[in-house]
Amino acid sequence: MLDLFKFPWPCAGHANTGGPNGFISPFHDIPLYADKEQRIFNMVVEIPRWTNAKMEINKEERLNPIKQDVKKEKPRYVDNCFPHHGYIWNYGALPQTWEDPNHIDSNTQAKGDNDPIDVCEIGFKVHAQGSVVQVKVLGCFALIDEGETDWKILAIDVTDPLAKQLNDLSDIEQHLPGFLHASREWFKVYKIPQGKPANQFAFNGEPKNRDFALNIIDETHRYWTALMSQQGQAADISTHNTTVTGSATKIEQEDAQAIVDQAPPLGPAQPIPVEVDRWHYIRL
Repeated sequence: MLDLFKFPWPCAGHANTGGPNGFISPFHDIPLYADKEQRIFNMVVEIPRWTNAKMEINKEERLNPIKQDVKKEKPRYVDNCFPHHGYIWNYGALPQTWEDPNHIDSNTQAKGDNDPIDVCEIGFKVHAQGSVVQVKVLGCFALIDEGETDWKILAIDVTDPLAKQLNDLSDIEQHLPGFLHASREWFKVYKIPQGKPANQFAFNGEPKNRDFALNIIDETHRYWTALMSQQGQAADISTHNTTVTGSATKIEQEDAQAIVDQAPPLGPAQPIPVEVDRWHYIRL
């Protein structure tokens, strides 16, 4: 796990001092590849497994801090759809990727969702929010979320005891029987308690293999590269960064420090509402 960077906002108990490489954007400054030759990727953990808080890289704010999503002035939590509790993987994103909303995906016939590509890390460790974990890609699901393409990359921490045995999609079912079915079910039903319909998938809900997923990652990395060179169009995304060579929105550490200094002071942790632990029983 990388310990080279400091996200722009501190975790509880930490000061706004930056790390050995200063302040960064977890969206733009962390390299996509940890080892390009071996196709090992860096994953930014937004949501640790078994937790409910809907945390995500904030695209709109400068330096893209990880923040809890808010709806109707209330922090968002994912519902527990029996038998699942919270997120059933370490959930996060691949940095330096972007699902371009101006592009209609030829596989799904739906536009991108305007986010970095999502990752479900399936190893046994529960990783802390903000961790940068090196992962091996195994496959993906193609979720169609409210009419938009929302790829879900399946990957495993390279230090996991099963990492050497899991090299492609078929290995997941062999060594983790039922896990692909549970993951598909989770994505299908998780919005139903909020009164929304079941989510749909491309490919009749069947996951695609490693090579397919790698091609999707390469494509979304190209869209991110175009975005950073101002060839892509995304008025609602902050591309401010501290390391991307040639970027018109690259800033110095002094400017990054000023952005962080403008953040509200860190307050005490608030209690999680009791209803977050409620089970929801879904009949499709």
